[in-house]
Amino acid sequence: VQLVESGGHSVQAGESLRLSCAASEFSADDYAIAWFRQAPGKGREGVACISSISRPTTFYADFAERRFTISSDTARNTIYLQMNNLVPEDTAVYYCEADPPKSWLACQNYYNDDRFWHSWGRGTQVTVSA
Repeated sequence: VQLVESGGHSVQAGESLRLSCAASEFSADDYAIAWFRQAPGKGREGVACISSISRPTTFYADFAERRFTISSDTARNTIYLQMNNLVPEDTAVYYCEADPPKSWLACQNYYNDDRFWHSWGRGTQVTVSA
């Protein structure tokens, strides 16, 4: 599957952004897609994950739990990441990734390890100024 991220921008702390991940193909009842991010000089870390494998599932990193929301629009083959109350530490390139091992536990087990995700886009830059 091919993925294209968009929606990244430069914003002030406290503002919001909605990132989009457009997928070339999408099975409404059999997908798992995760958002990762990579800050300068750091490794890639998991942000949020959404899956429809066996049952609808969402999973968030601790820092994203109360500020970010992941959602899907299967009619548009698109996954969204709504990010509210942004802080400078959220500055990073954000990537969406797909094709993990097929399991209803895919999000829980792999949301923070991009070695298990086999498709990803080029990323979209988010910059948050204090």
